[in-house]
Amino acid sequence: MNIQRAISAMHRGIEKFNFIEDGDRVAIGLSGGKDSMLLTACLGTYRRFSNKKFSLMALCIDTFNDANKEALQAFCKEYSVELKIISSNIGEVVFDIRKEKNPCSLCAKMRRGALCSACNELGYNKLALAHNADDMIETFMLSLSHENRLNAMQPKSYMSKTDVTVIRPLIFLWENQIKEYTKDFKILKNSCPIDRKTERENMKETIKKINKIFPDFNKKLFEAIINYERY
Repeated sequence: MNIQRAISAMHRGIEKFNFIEDGDRVAIGLSGGKDSMLLTACLGTYRRFSNKKFSLMALCIDTFNDANKEALQAFCKEYSVELKIISSNIGEVVFDIRKEKNPCSLCAKMRRGALCSACNELGYNKLALAHNADDMIETFMLSLSHENRLNAMQPKSYMSKTDVTVIRPLIFLWENQIKEYTKDFKILKNSCPIDRKTERENMKETIKKINKIFPDFNKKLFEAIINYERY
């Protein structure tokens, strides 16, 4: 029941932004967190009844070389999704070599780069990432407050260096919905040493406070970003 609601929201995004087309080879960025596990479950299920014929694979960038391979394999098998786990030294570079004070941005860029490179090498033309509506408005607010610029996460973007199109099929889902829809999933532990201690977490709290002053601020901001072409 819950996953059907998630698939319905995902289908809305697929139709609006043409995320998936016949013949696409789609790779999913799978970390083992609730968002990427829901995305994998939704796309794996959607592929079974969709009139669009596309290939599907899950890619896991093992940032800290401690991925629970057995659990990820079992989960992907449940939804008939092939899995490839790729070892990396991203965690070491970000935390031990670079010693970044605000490591999230660099880590995200490196992981996305590794995923795009893997897509290119394996012949996948699209990369599905599990960002949701909350991620979109948080990224916008972080850019505004920390970078002094208006920068919004796009539902679909072409990466020219690797000839890969990044898609975000869960963009019409909110984090509280994802928590509800994945309550029966066995979510894997996040190995990041600053998990839940980031600027993004601070921004989540800031947005909650703004919502108390301006009801539905988050939803109105999301609509403004997602429908930017109207202005």
